[in-house]
Amino acid sequence: MSAHNDPEAPVPTNTDLKVTVVASSWHQQAMGGLIAGATKLLDQAGANYEVIMVPGTFELPVVAASAAPGVDAVVALGVVIRGGTPHFDYVCQAATDGLGRVALDTGVPVGFGVLTCDDEAQALDRAGLPGSSEDKGREAALAAITTALTLKDLRQRVAGSGLGFAR
Repeated sequence: MSAHNDPEAPVPTNTDLKVTVVASSWHQQAMGGLIAGATKLLDQAGANYEVIMVPGTFELPVVAASAAPGVDAVVALGVVIRGGTPHFDYVCQAATDGLGRVALDTGVPVGFGVLTCDDEAQALDRAGLPGSSEDKGREAALAAITTALTLKDLRQRVAGSGLGFAR
């Protein structure tokens, strides 16, 4: 979701969803904004959540995979800033592939709130801090809970039809 081009999506309320936020500890300033944006949205939505910290973005998928079977949604938050080596590319690819795999393997939506930026200024501008132009933590949480509600509705409709729907 992009705050620049997409319409403002309504925040569902009284969802009572169980959500795990998995957040990197690296780059405390940007991560503080991402976590605050995600948890504020989850509070608005009436979700029950916990925040689990991991050392870096590379570690997000394995913890998300462990959390997913016990929740309705996962929100993954991290920051990767390009440097002078290919490390950026490896971490970004591993996190993206891993989090996508978690969602597909478990059937639990994963809100992707990983900032992949060329410099620190870009990260801070997307972190939902005062003066930031975007709030990617909020957007990731909204995507996760909206998808979780869509899946719940779909499962109920399919179960009512007798067709079955595996999770």
